[in-house]
Amino acid sequence: MAKSASLCAPEISDRIFPLRGHRVLLDADLAALYGVTTARLNQQFRRNRERFPADFAFEVSAEERANLMLQNATSSFGHGGRRKSPLAFTEHGALMAATVLNSRRAVEMSVYVVRAFIRLRTIATAHAELARELEVLKRSVTTLDANTKRQFDQVYEAILELMSAPVRKQ
Repeated sequence: MAKSASLCAPEISDRIFPLRGHRVLLDADLAALYGVTTARLNQQFRRNRERFPADFAFEVSAEERANLMLQNATSSFGHGGRRKSPLAFTEHGALMAATVLNSRRAVEMSVYVVRAFIRLRTIATAHAELARELEVLKRSVTTLDANTKRQFDQVYEAILELMSAPVRKQ
C-alpha cells in the first residue's frame, strides 16, 4: 500500500483545483484514489447526503462543467461522456467520503488526500507571504526613487545656481 500511495501522492495535488472559493477534487478522481467506481462514490454520497453540507461537496454547475471540459479536455456530452455533472469534494468532503465508503483503501488514501490539500494550502500561504513582501519592497523602492529624485533635483539646482552666478575675478 505504501508504494502505490507514494506514487499517487504527487498526482493528488495535480487533481485539486479551485472552484467556488474552495479547493476541490472531482468525484471521478476521488473514486479512483479510493479504489471504487464513481457510481459507488456518488451512490454513497446521495445515501448519506446529510453528512455532506455544501462546504463539503456540491454538484458542479453546467457552466462550471463547460469550463472544466475546456480546461481539462474532458469528454463531451455527445460522445459517450458523463451525462450528469460531476460532484466536487472539498478537503472535508473527501474525508467524509472515506468514512461513508467504509473501505480500507479509502481510509488509507484519505491521509494522502488531506496531505495534498495541506501542501497546497502551505504553497498558497507562501505565495501570499511572498506577494506581501514584494509589495513592501515595491513601496520602499518607490520611496527610495522619490528620495533619490529629490536629491538629484537639489544637486541639479545647486549646479544651475553655480553656473548662473557671476564669475568673480580675484
